[in-house]
Amino acid sequence: MRFGPGMAVLALVLAFAAPAAAEDCPAKSRDEVTASIKAAPSCKRAMQIASACSGGATGDVGLTDAVEERCEGDFLARLKASQKRAYQREKDACDRKFSHEEGTMYISFAAFCRAKVAQRYSQRAIKAK
Repeated sequence: MRFGPGMAVLALVLAFAAPAAAEDCPAKSRDEVTASIKAAPSCKRAMQIASACSGGATGDVGLTDAVEERCEGDFLARLKASQKRAYQREKDACDRKFSHEEGTMYISFAAFCRAKVAQRYSQRAIKAK
């Protein structure tokens, strides 16, 4: 396979762009991270903290559970029963999406998928206000 100058430029752009976008984890221990997520001023910030502190493995489940809890505070109490079922179905779809994959990385992917569902519901609720 031959790589032209365009691929070289793209590789350089990606190499320098990715580290600039990354945020450092604001806490040292998992307990501190979880507390920071739960105390985050917004669902969006909670997700940013979880993303910055994720390890790409099973340990991310605790972080994303905290994100879900934080985000659900914005909308869950106001959902009707049918909306709660739809919300749960979307989260369950995340688990099914990665259920046939092996490795702890996929557990993290499913956990972040569920947290993103909660984040979307939170965003909708905030827009509706």
